[in-house]
Amino acid sequence: MQKEEPDLKARTKMYARRIIKLFVSLPKGTVVQLLGRQMLRSGTSVGANYREANRGRSKAESIAKVGDCLREVDETAYWLELLVDENFVPKAKVADLRDETDQLTAIFVTILKNSKGE
Repeated sequence: MQKEEPDLKARTKMYARRIIKLFVSLPKGTVVQLLGRQMLRSGTSVGANYREANRGRSKAESIAKVGDCLREVDETAYWLELLVDENFVPKAKVADLRDETDQLTAIFVTILKNSKGE
C-alpha cells in the first residue's frame, strides 16, 4: 500500500462523526435503532480500519485492511439505503452522506486496484 494519505485519514474520521450524528438523531423505535446500530458500527469502523491499514506489518496486511474499509463502507451504504427505504430518514437528509459513502467506496476501490497493480 502507498504512504498514508492524511486527507483520507481526516475524511474517514469526519465520516464517522457524521454517522454518529445521524444515529443520535434517529427515532427511538426498535427496528430503526437496530438498523441504526448496524450503520453506526460499520460507518465508524471505516476510519479505524484505514488507520490499521497504514500500520500494517506487510503490504498484504495493509491491502487486506483496505479491503475491510471497502466492505464496511459498502455495508454502511446498505444500512443507509434501508433507513431511507423504510421511511425512517428522509432521502434528502442523508443525500450528502450517501454521496460521501459513494466517494469513499470509489477511493477504496482505486487504492485496492493500485495496490494490487491492476
